[in-house]
Amino acid sequence: MTSTVDAPDIPGPEALPALRRRTNAVLIASQILGGLGVPIGIALAPMLATDVSGTEALSGLAPTASVAGTALLSLPLAALMNSRGRRAGLVMAYVIGALGAGIVVLASVVESFALLLLGMAAFGAGSLATLQARFAAADLAEPDRRGRAISHVIWATTIGSVLGPNISAPASRVFTDTSISKEAGPFLFAAGIFAVAAVVVAVLLRPDPLLTARALAPQESGTAQSRSLKAGIAAVAASPMARLALVTVAASHTVMVSIMVMTPVDLGHHGADLQLVGLVISGHIAGMYAFSPVMGWLADRFGRLSVIGLAVGLLCCAALLAGTAGPSHGQTAAGLFLLGLGWSAGLVAGSALLTDSVPQPARAAVQGLSDLTMNAAAGIGGAAAGLIVARASYGWLNLVGVCVLLPMAALAVLRALKKA
Repeated sequence: MTSTVDAPDIPGPEALPALRRRTNAVLIASQILGGLGVPIGIALAPMLATDVSGTEALSGLAPTASVAGTALLSLPLAALMNSRGRRAGLVMAYVIGALGAGIVVLASVVESFALLLLGMAAFGAGSLATLQARFAAADLAEPDRRGRAISHVIWATTIGSVLGPNISAPASRVFTDTSISKEAGPFLFAAGIFAVAAVVVAVLLRPDPLLTARALAPQESGTAQSRSLKAGIAAVAASPMARLALVTVAASHTVMVSIMVMTPVDLGHHGADLQLVGLVISGHIAGMYAFSPVMGWLADRFGRLSVIGLAVGLLCCAALLAGTAGPSHGQTAAGLFLLGLGWSAGLVAGSALLTDSVPQPARAAVQGLSDLTMNAAAGIGGAAAGLIVARASYGWLNLVGVCVLLPMAALAVLRALKKA
C-alpha cells in the first residue's frame, strides 16, 4: 500500500531527543486515559454476560468477544497505520471502542446477548489502541533503549488501569433507579474516556512517529511491497527470534486473559462483592503495568531471552497460587498480581525482540500480525476458560494455563542454547 500522507519534515539530530520526549508524553497521556476505560470491561463483562444471558456458562464469551474484536481489528488498523501513520490508527481505534461501549449499554437495556457480544467486540478496539501505542514508542527509540521505550508507555497505563475497576462501583450508583444496570452503567463512562483519548492523540501526536522514522531512514523504508502483510509474514518466517517473540507475546497474553476473565466469577463463588473484585483486578493490573519499566530495563540490560524466561516462571507461580486459593481472597489477589507481572515481562521482552528481529519496512505489518495472533489466541483461551470452569473448576483452568506456556519455554531454551 502506498502512503497517502506526506512525510513530515526531517528533524535534525539536535531536535530528535525533544521529539522523542514529546511523542512519549502524548502517548503516556493517551495511555492513562485508555487504561482508565479498558479495565471497566475487564472487571464487569463476565458479570454483565451472566446477567444478560441468564447462564454462567456463557460468562466468558463477553470478554472473549472483546479479545476477538481486538484481534479482528488488528490487521485493518495496522494497514491504516502503515498507510497514514500511527495517529490515524490510534484515533480510529479509540473511536470504535467508544461506539462499542455505547452498544454494550444498549444491549443491557434491551437484554440482547448477541448485541452485547457485538458491542464488546467493538469495545476491544480500545484495548488495541493501548497495545499499539507501545510500538509507536519504539518507532523513534534507539535500538539499545527499545525495551525501556516500550515499557514506559506500558507503565503509563498503570494510573488509569488501577483506578478503572474501582470507579465501577461509584459509577454504577449514578444509574440507580434507571433502566441501565449497575454492570452496564460504567461503560458509558468508558465511552467518554475513549473519546477524550482520541482527541488527545488527534491533536497532539504530531509529527507522526512512524512516518518520521521512515523519513529519518529513507534507505530502510522500502517500497509498498516490502511493507505489506505478505512481507511481514515472510519476515517472521525467516527469523527464529521473531517466531519466538510471536509465541512469547501470544502465550503470555493467552494465559493472562484466560485466568483473569474467570477470576471475578470464581471470587463471586467465594462471597466476594463488586468492590473486592475491583480491588483484586486493580492489583492484577498494577502487576501488568506498574513494573514494566523494570522489565524494560532488564530486557535491555540482560537480554530479551532472560526476561522471557522470567515471564515463564512468574506465570507458572501465578497459576499455582490462584488455582489453589479457594476461598482465600488474599491468595487469589497475590496470584493475580504475579499473573500481571509475568504478562508484563512477556509482553515487553517479546515486543522488543519482535521489533529487533525484523527489517524496518516490515515492522508495522509484523506488529499488526503480532496483535492479531496474541488476541486471536487469547480469544480462544477466554472462550475455553468459561467452559473449563463450568465443567471442571477454576483450578483446572490454571493448570491448563501452565501447559500453554510449555511451547514458549521450550523455544526460549532452544534459542538460548543456540546463542550460547
